[in-house]
Amino acid sequence: MRKTKGFTFRKIFPFLLQSSLTRPSPFRAYSFVPFSPLAMLDPTILTIGGIVLGIAIIERILERWGVIDLVDQLAKIMRFILPVAFYSALFYFFATFIL
Repeated sequence: MRKTKGFTFRKIFPFLLQSSLTRPSPFRAYSFVPFSPLAMLDPTILTIGGIVLGIAIIERILERWGVIDLVDQLAKIMRFILPVAFYSALFYFFATFIL
């Protein structure tokens, strides 16, 4: 039978490695997201969202009343207005809240 020899951890790794295990000096970290989610409560963004939501509610009410021609015309207009309003609000948000 072979005789096994035991090694301690300090014999395998030299003493010089202990200096590299110390904590690095602190450094400043900067965030790539400099705004808070609460910044979405801006009155301009809430106004744009309220207008779009109001138009959608009016469209549903007109649909229930049976005024389908007016609903179709409003839907054609909203296909253009909704993306423009969304991207305008998004651009405004990033333009005003990024430092």
